[in-house]
Amino acid sequence: MAEGDFVRETEMGKKMDRNSESLSNSESENDSISRISSLVATKDRDFLLSPNEQQVKVSRLEGKIVGLYFSGNWDPQCRNFTHLLANVYKQLRSEGSELEIVFVSCDEDIDAFNDYRAHMPWLSIPYSDMEVKKALNQRFNIEGMPCLVILQPKCGKDEVELRDGVELVYRYGVRAFPFTKERLEDLQRENREKHEKQNITNLLTKQNRDFLLGHPSSKKNVQIPVASLIGKTIGLYFSAQWCNPAVKFTPKLISTYNTIKQTLSKDEGFEIILVSSDLDQSAFDTYFSIMPWLALPFGDATIKELVKHFEIGAIPCLVIVGPNGKTLTKQGRSLINVYQENAYPFTPEKLELLRRKADEEVDPLYVVIAMNKGWAGPISVSNVGMKCIPSA
Repeated sequence: MAEGDFVRETEMGKKMDRNSESLSNSESENDSISRISSLVATKDRDFLLSPNEQQVKVSRLEGKIVGLYFSGNWDPQCRNFTHLLANVYKQLRSEGSELEIVFVSCDEDIDAFNDYRAHMPWLSIPYSDMEVKKALNQRFNIEGMPCLVILQPKCGKDEVELRDGVELVYRYGVRAFPFTKERLEDLQRENREKHEKQNITNLLTKQNRDFLLGHPSSKKNVQIPVASLIGKTIGLYFSAQWCNPAVKFTPKLISTYNTIKQTLSKDEGFEIILVSSDLDQSAFDTYFSIMPWLALPFGDATIKELVKHFEIGAIPCLVIVGPNGKTLTKQGRSLINVYQENAYPFTPEKLELLRRKADEEVDPLYVVIAMNKGWAGPISVSNVGMKCIPSA
């Protein structure tokens, strides 16, 4: 073969490869558009609604990561998450991220839909298109709200859809993007490493703050060094005055705290720290004033970090950190409800001892009742229901 023929053939091969690659990319994009269209459009409607009522072609979603957001304005949890999601969405879009969200309304009427949508910076399926919304609910088996389903533009087996977008946004915020398997594995690895390096100092201090607020009945604005807590068992009490279950649990926790403190030896140490979710300084001051323990300052950035670090989904919650700075349990509230001061020091060994003791004290009458009801398994406290850990 002549050299010129070889060069021409080589160039032709490269051109064919580029055309093939372009065709492959085009097919991939068309598949992505087709897939999204089949979900959010119909033969009579190929558009979505923008926040300012403009019609946006579904084809505009081409190549983007799409989040289908199932929500309704009648649900307080939905409204709270919408506010958070809007902030995450705006930040990602301002950074040029290829993300789009499509609102799938579960509102009761058109007025509620319009009112709720006014707080959303993303696209929406028209309220009148009941069939598409119903089909999406069935397609993704939506059982609760809010729900954020993430669709990747490429249809890899492991990344076609991700249904726990709400949890990921709560836990990681903008860091969850682009919601790929690799990104989530990286975040999980970082989280494990952070827990392994966890100690009381890096949990509770900031660059400009190395103290906690002392009990309000003592000198005003007293500051307790975080360093003074090293080597002690610590309870991180996530709570707020506006939360009725928290208000009901706090007196029991105060009583248990005081009893534990009275029975400790000189070599032991136990402290509780309020991690407040109160809405304003006044509410925080009022709530903290009845408590005999310490607190993080109201509105401190550490509060949000601790909520994410321990994955606090509801309050009240009592997280117990051992003398070595590692987490012993997130079930402190339930343990206080069941065992009161006897739960201290909340170690696995102590809790196992308490459970064995409780099993030994099961009244034979309950065993007979359970057997008469056909229970074939081992009889224990949890089986019989004598001292089940309260869910409230």
